[in-house]
Amino acid sequence: MSIISMIPYTYVERKIKRTQKVTIQHSKDMCLYTDNIQTENDCFHINSVFDISYKCVSKESGFLYLHTNQGMFAYTIHTDPAAFIAAYKDIKKKG
Repeated sequence: MSIISMIPYTYVERKIKRTQKVTIQHSKDMCLYTDNIQTENDCFHINSVFDISYKCVSKESGFLYLHTNQGMFAYTIHTDPAAFIAAYKDIKKKG
């Protein structure tokens, strides 16, 4: 199955190593397929996703929200999600 659209997202991991706090920022890809949306740790069936929204918090970043039947999932993104959201809505419309 081929990827319809893809958007990079980041998450922060915090660890305590000996006497110091270490913060690691990871970058992963969210992939939209015709029947699901996949992240590093989750896979959402397209019928389980009710909506996708975006909230800009600064010039450099914002939150992409997946509204699902399992709750709302927020992902930090640093690129414009318009093409990803439009591709999702196109799949839902055809669906």
